[in-house]
Amino acid sequence: MMTHRSRTRGRSAGDGGTHWISYSDMMASLLLIFILAVVLSIYNYYQLLETKTRELGEQQAQLDAAQVVLAQKESDLETTRVELMGKQEELAAIQIQLDTKEQDLNAAQIQLSEREEENERLLAQIVIKENDLADQQNRIDALQLVLAAQEKELNSYQMQISDLLGVRTRIVHELRNALSSSGISATVDANTGDIILDSTLMFEVNSSDISEEGLAQLDRLIPVYLGVLLRPEYSEYVAEIIIEGHTDSTGSYMRNLELSQERALNVAKYCVNLSTLSSAQKAQLRKIITAQGRADSDLVYDGFGREDPQRSRRVEIKFRLKDTEMIERMSEILSDLE
Repeated sequence: MMTHRSRTRGRSAGDGGTHWISYSDMMASLLLIFILAVVLSIYNYYQLLETKTRELGEQQAQLDAAQVVLAQKESDLETTRVELMGKQEELAAIQIQLDTKEQDLNAAQIQLSEREEENERLLAQIVIKENDLADQQNRIDALQLVLAAQEKELNSYQMQISDLLGVRTRIVHELRNALSSSGISATVDANTGDIILDSTLMFEVNSSDISEEGLAQLDRLIPVYLGVLLRPEYSEYVAEIIIEGHTDSTGSYMRNLELSQERALNVAKYCVNLSTLSSAQKAQLRKIITAQGRADSDLVYDGFGREDPQRSRRVEIKFRLKDTEMIERMSEILSDLE
């Protein structure tokens, strides 16, 4: 120690020695300072390193926590993704169902449109039918009015016919009594009042000229016959007096028709011009008498179904009451009612 100091002092004694001692001290000081600086730097470094390490540890812990959270998030995300995929599949299935429903809806819409068109068409038909029904109802109402009028008319005709039927019965009864009282033998139909003149007395075979016996028969028969039919209580009911001529089947139909017509016409002429009739009776007779030839269309047969030529050659005197006209009118009304 002393040696060092002696050396130091000895060096300091000369001019150069003092210089070197100061330099070395300075260098030592600088070195010391450098060392201190390095130590401080190292200290600061370690302090900083410790801080950074601690921070890094905290950050690592945070990072680990974040990774755990992230892993959880990823797990949740994966779960969510799986769920989402399931939802997507469900949505796809739902979309398919929706597409199917949409197709069904479109088909239903088409059907609905068709049904609406059909309903419109049916509605139009219903309107037409209702109009037709209204027209038919109007026609029915009109027909009911006509029917009511026709029923009223029919009832009136029925009452008149009932009266006329009684009139015919009375006329037939009085004719038979009058002819019987006058001693005239003539066949009088009990239901119709038709009189069949004896053909053997009226005409020769194939002749239309009335024989003397026939004229005498007419002279006696016609005044009695007309005396009944042209009475005031009966004349208004008598519509027609018909002289019918008939023949047997011998000869052609046209010849028989001509012959029967001539016979009926000759009898009608004689009756109209009969002198024993009054002018009023003749005028009244001209209005209602007619002559008809029936040829061989209404032959008379015997009990064995064979033609009786003598009885077939005949003249019949018939009368037609207005009941015939009324019956025809009633038939027309009944036909209209059908």
